[in-house]
Amino acid sequence: MANILIVGPHPDDQELGMGGTAIRLAQQGHDVLLLDMTNGEPTPLGSPEQRKKEWTAAAEIMGVRRRLLGLPNRSVTHTIEARHTVAGVIREHQADVVFVPYEQDAHPDHRATTRIVEDARFDAKLTKTNLPGDPCYPKWLFYYYATHLRWVADPSFCLDITEQMDLKEASIKAYETQFVLSEKNRRVVEWVREFNGYMGSRIGVRYAEPFFTKEPLGLSSLDGVLI
Repeated sequence: MANILIVGPHPDDQELGMGGTAIRLAQQGHDVLLLDMTNGEPTPLGSPEQRKKEWTAAAEIMGVRRRLLGLPNRSVTHTIEARHTVAGVIREHQADVVFVPYEQDAHPDHRATTRIVEDARFDAKLTKTNLPGDPCYPKWLFYYYATHLRWVADPSFCLDITEQMDLKEASIKAYETQFVLSEKNRRVVEWVREFNGYMGSRIGVRYAEPFFTKEPLGLSSLDGVLI
């Protein structure tokens, strides 16, 4: 089994972008940790207390663990301190695989988060540092799509989440202040299902989530890719 770290700029980004995959990985027995860079507040209808209830409920639905880093929402900045803090989480979790938002995005927090984690992956392997835990270099860094751009994803691969789609939607709706009470954002839940349905159609399944990788995937056979 693998140690999986899924980093999101705000609570709900992981659920929206790859909630089905997180659920599937947890169901398969992997140790899945969600790391929220910020608490996502302020928002029009939310509060720090309510948002915590929502992200806790979402994690319970998904069957994963969750941790808040505590950087300021709307002003996440790529700094040495932020890099080393995330590197410490990588080392403590001994992450084998790390997921981050796709690097092209209209939201500055998303772009900064991805840059921080990319560099923290390198920092986590260094010896003779004050970072907690043992040196660790995650084998894989994958990008998920939770973008604010009106842009069509061009993924390297898609993962079947047909059996997890309903739980993914439930985890999104756990954020009541964001996607249930907000009339403006209710459509997002439908859009996510439609998007995952389209991605599923590209690989011959009902629902799928897309991912991008800069590093080539190594295969020992074609068994896992032939549909």
